[in-house]
Amino acid sequence: MATKKYSCPVEFTLDRIGGKWKAVILWWLKGGSKRFGELMHLMPDISRKVLTSQLRELEADGLIEREVFAESPPRVEYSLSDHGATLKPIMELMCEWGKVNGKEHQFDFGL
Repeated sequence: MATKKYSCPVEFTLDRIGGKWKAVILWWLKGGSKRFGELMHLMPDISRKVLTSQLRELEADGLIEREVFAESPPRVEYSLSDHGATLKPIMELMCEWGKVNGKEHQFDFGL
């Protein structure tokens, strides 16, 4: 398999966290592990199919970890990997930018 070539570092970063939901998922996981249902609750506009797909992509890129607990029924939790945790400063900056520039949108930040 050929390695993808990027024209700049921002393109690489956006390939990993771009799109409508990946950065939002990472935002919620920066506060600690979450179960699938918790993420669905935190992001009510995402479909189960899209959340599943985005979680798999983030896991494949090494940004999150999926832990399956040997319980009945099985419990699965998602958390930031050490590599994913390096994105916390970016997430914080995006949050601050949104707070300053999104005031007119009446966001319920839940922070």
